[in-house]
Amino acid sequence: MEFMKLAIEQAQKADGDIPVGAVIVKDGKVLATTFNTREKDNDITSHAEIIAIREAEKFLGNWRLDGCELYVTLEPCPMCGWAILQSRIKSVYFGSYDTNYGAFSSRIDLRTIMIGSKLNVYGGIMEEECDALLAEFFKTLR
Repeated sequence: MEFMKLAIEQAQKADGDIPVGAVIVKDGKVLATTFNTREKDNDITSHAEIIAIREAEKFLGNWRLDGCELYVTLEPCPMCGWAILQSRIKSVYFGSYDTNYGAFSSRIDLRTIMIGSKLNVYGGIMEEECDALLAEFFKTLR
């Protein structure tokens, strides 16, 4: 998966933050590549997915991201999940499952409360590689 590899490369740039990378693509064209900057920015909303959504919106000149696909190394949390649903992203592909905060299968599934949601979600994409990034990060914290 070319775009998940790109998301992993982005996650590796998250110096001092949880290594999560995100890529938004439309019609095979990359619109945004980002990573977590919550610690650097001292901003709780600086998750890779939120930043990617903001960049894609600017690129397209529209908050509606119809037809876009999001590739992210970790299952989105509820904050990011709701932004994904509201932005009308077509599909989400994620690597690692987040059993603590996952918003699209592991903990809850926000699609069940969003009337008319047509969001497609695919988990476990390059899961081993994504899990390894997280494991290494948390190992160095302890």
